[in-house]
Amino acid sequence: MPRQENFFSCLIYYFFPVFHIWGVAAAHIVYSISEESSPGTTVGHLAKDLHLDMQELGTRGFQISGPNMRYFEVNVKTGILVVKERIDREELCSRNAKCSLELEAIVNSPLNLYRFEVNILDVNDNVPSFRIPRLILNVSESAFPGERFTLPNAYDGDVGSYSVKGYKLSQNEHFSLDVQNGGEQSMSAELVLQKALDREKQSVIKLTLTAVDGGKPPKSGTIQIIINVQDVNDNIPIFSKPLYKASVPENTPHGGTVITVHAQDLDEGLNGDIVYSFINHDNNDIFGMFSINSTSGEITVNGELDHEQNNAVEIRVQATDKGSTPRASHCKVLVEITDVNDNPPEVSVTSFINVVREDASLDTMVGLITVKDNDAGKNGVVQVRLVDSGPFTIKNTYKNHYSLVVDGHLDREMVSQYNVTIIAADEGTPPLSGTSVITVHVSDVNDNAPHFTSTVINILVKENSPVGAVIHTMAAQDADADENAKVTFSIIDGNAKSVQIASMVNINSETGEMVSLQSFNYEELKTFHFKVQATDSGVPPLSSNVTVNVFILDENDNSPGILAPYSEHGSVNSENIPYSAEAGYFVAKIRAVDADSGYNALLSYHISEPKGSNLFRIGTSTGEIRTKRRMSDNDLKTHPLVVLVCDNGEPSLSATVSIDVVVVESTADIQTQFRHVPMNEESFSDLNLYLLIAIVLVSVIFLLSLISLIAVKCHRTDGSFGRYGAPMITTHPDGSWSYSKSTQQYDVCFSSDTLKSDVVVFPAPFPPVDAELISINGGDTFNKTQTLPNKEKPRIPSFPIRRGYKARASQEGSIQSLPALPDSFV
Repeated sequence: MPRQENFFSCLIYYFFPVFHIWGVAAAHIVYSISEESSPGTTVGHLAKDLHLDMQELGTRGFQISGPNMRYFEVNVKTGILVVKERIDREELCSRNAKCSLELEAIVNSPLNLYRFEVNILDVNDNVPSFRIPRLILNVSESAFPGERFTLPNAYDGDVGSYSVKGYKLSQNEHFSLDVQNGGEQSMSAELVLQKALDREKQSVIKLTLTAVDGGKPPKSGTIQIIINVQDVNDNIPIFSKPLYKASVPENTPHGGTVITVHAQDLDEGLNGDIVYSFINHDNNDIFGMFSINSTSGEITVNGELDHEQNNAVEIRVQATDKGSTPRASHCKVLVEITDVNDNPPEVSVTSFINVVREDASLDTMVGLITVKDNDAGKNGVVQVRLVDSGPFTIKNTYKNHYSLVVDGHLDREMVSQYNVTIIAADEGTPPLSGTSVITVHVSDVNDNAPHFTSTVINILVKENSPVGAVIHTMAAQDADADENAKVTFSIIDGNAKSVQIASMVNINSETGEMVSLQSFNYEELKTFHFKVQATDSGVPPLSSNVTVNVFILDENDNSPGILAPYSEHGSVNSENIPYSAEAGYFVAKIRAVDADSGYNALLSYHISEPKGSNLFRIGTSTGEIRTKRRMSDNDLKTHPLVVLVCDNGEPSLSATVSIDVVVVESTADIQTQFRHVPMNEESFSDLNLYLLIAIVLVSVIFLLSLISLIAVKCHRTDGSFGRYGAPMITTHPDGSWSYSKSTQQYDVCFSSDTLKSDVVVFPAPFPPVDAELISINGGDTFNKTQTLPNKEKPRIPSFPIRRGYKARASQEGSIQSLPALPDSFV
């Protein structure tokens, strides 16, 4: 049978290619290749055998993996598996009958794993050799024919048909060779005495023993045998049994007893004293693993035992007596090394995608995991679990191969990185475990729109601000990352068709800086609004809007303007007073307006020339010029006055007007003088036309207001105003009165020392935001009144009221108590 097996092995080696596919079972491919094959030798067409598309190998990242991948490589273009570096079967598998390397083929998109094996076939690259160059045997001349002498075994690193297959002994007349074949890996030789020895004829016999392997052609090794013929010691030691068996755990400490062998010699004295020793072995590791007590025959552990490297060891023990011509016999000791749980499981990641999109679906594969435990039995059975896995789970795919897959919802904005701990524990006692930590990064997708901190942004801009000034910087946050969080800004619409936002403001799309494209004038434009859109750079992009209200703040950029009649071009500003005028006599009233608003439009009047005048005074808030005292004979007949009108701005702006006050002898000489601009016979000037229209409008409004007041006093039944009634002034039982128009509120202020009636109304400056109304309450006292929302410029009719009274009406129509109106008002 051995010869028949060798014959078929030779047929396979010589008549078939050095590489071929043994078979495919359950997508598991097995190749075979001879050791020592040169790099580049083809192993097999891996891609074709796996039924992969040759055109997609490069794009799908076709590669091989595994602990033995350094010996092979795959051509991505052709899919052929070739040898990468020299393979030594004896180095990889020692003397094991089968030498197989497990490998994995991996492709991506989708990720798949294919497992295959490569069997390493032995070649006859090792020569049989003996551990020692010569063997010396002391043989008594009294030895009987048929006596046997054990010869050392030759060691050949090859296995199977290339191992040692026979021994040859050089030609001689005393000894023959008996070869015992114990199987494929076990062959021993013994020297058999064929003819009695005669020391006196030949004391030393030299023989040559040749070991031959089964190669074609065969290789051989020799050892020289020197036989010293000695005098009689006619009994040899005899072991109690030819084969001893023992079992020892692999964690047995140094000095631990394995077994004790025993032999008996019937001779007496030194010829009966026995010495135990190990016979030279082809496995030199035995001398490092065990030792034997030469006197007692006790075999003990002398080194580290490892079940994973050697699960059984055969020891050959020799018993030799101490006779003058020592005689020896031998036995076999079979030691089984039992497994203990001394190897923790090893967790390795064979393929891993460390970045997963946050919108990845369930069961998306993240990585392939291989678990290995070198122990046997239950000690090698491994259970795998995850610790702090988050939205991941592990699934068993094949034997000790697992896949890590997505098992829940991912949200990068909540958790951008997971450290998944894999624990593999065996079933040994006590159990051992191994861990591996995989870091999985969650990549961003554009699932968050930019976010403004508020829905409305109010911006205050001073009028006359320079063109190009930054009036505000927009900011928006996006919870996404990278390009998905890169925000750009744009203006999308305005508040009115008549307002061209594009000509007024511009926004830097990258920085969000908003700059003015023109210098604003509060007197022309008080407020405008538009929307700003923040858009990210994701695909598709997301956006959000915010409403921006821009309020123009008034600045003191308008000087007071003197009203007619003292402002008429070309007119002579002069007033006549009688010589008999008393102190406090009304001379003239200067009227002025300021196009600004609020405090910037609050005017005050002063006599600048002559300085320190002791004859005239002017009301600071009213502009009324009156005499301080009676005239005297020493006073001039003509008094030139220069009146300075100042606003309340910072810095203050002013205007002046000159008036000549002429003193006449009696009141009969005082006539009403009309100041006018020299008129063209064909047409009035534009200024006079506008002034005439204004006077007519004011008169009409006053008459309508007066009629409304009388109608209300006659027909009012419940003391309340109609929701949409005309403006009216109401007198209350407690003597107070108020003015109301629709739902607007105004403060009406009157001078405390005037003979002429004035109405001053301050409109709400920032619709629709709350505005402040300032009322003048007698002389130089200023009161800040209720703020009112108002969307249109208020208009109040003029009517005569005496000094010291103030009217107020609320926007909601409520009535507020004010000082009683004099009876003369009606």
